Amino acid sequence: MSPWTAGLALSALLQTGLWALQRRTKNAATADLGWALSLGAFGALHAASGSGHAGRRLLAATILAAWSLRLSWHLLRERALAAAEDGRYAGFRRRWGAGAAPRFFALYLAQTPLAALLSVPLAVLAADPRPPGASGAAGAALAAAAVTGETWADRQLAAFRADPAHRGRTCREGLWRYSRHPNYFFEWLFWWGFVVMAAGSASWGWTLVAPLVMAVFLVKLTGVALTEAHALKSRPDYADYVRSTSMFIPWFPK
Repeated sequence: MSPWTAGLALSALLQTGLWALQRRTKNAATADLGWALSLGAFGALHAASGSGHAGRRLLAATILAAWSLRLSWHLLRERALAAAEDGRYAGFRRRWGAGAAPRFFALYLAQTPLAALLSVPLAVLAADPRPPGASGAAGAALAAAAVTGETWADRQLAAFRADPAHRGRTCREGLWRYSRHPNYFFEWLFWWGFVVMAAGSASWGWTLVAPLVMAVFLVKLTGVALTEAHALKSRPDYADYVRSTSMFIPWFPK
């Protein structure tokens, strides 16, 4: 069985199980959790079945596994086990009403082809016969820096929200002073690490799929767009935050 077929099957089974779970918990944030775990599985499958240099395959799979486990733990702790459903999914649930179950099922299953698409750089790296070399080291360093930045941003936001005095207010501390979505920025930056790692590969261009797709989803579809629509309705100070702070790429506030 090819890594693509195995990955699609595993991811679809996982997402179906998580969808069934959310029918009881009424918390669809587990869709994100399933997506992160699915990507880690795709990375492991590509590495295990690839014909490229073992060191390059191991390096790429290890980086993706670290990213997957870190993000999965964060999503489990902060969203899947949260008392209230993430505002984006709660909004879907209200709008969809009695027809929410099949629509959420489609949303969960949509994470499977997305995970497959984002794993394309791992397939490229798994087929590369060259040892990791300088490009491998540089790409790994960039990916590690991005994971560190995303972790930092997530922790700053969690600490801010943990203070009851901050209820209904917008976090402008730490990295959140320079970007309205530093976690999304570092998430996007992470995928450029694989682009750097694959530099010089005959199939290098295919690695651009991941950061480009992530940019579209993070900014236009599921990330910034939905988060900001909810924030503008729920936080009186968010409009001023929009005027003064860079949306995505960290920069000095106005």
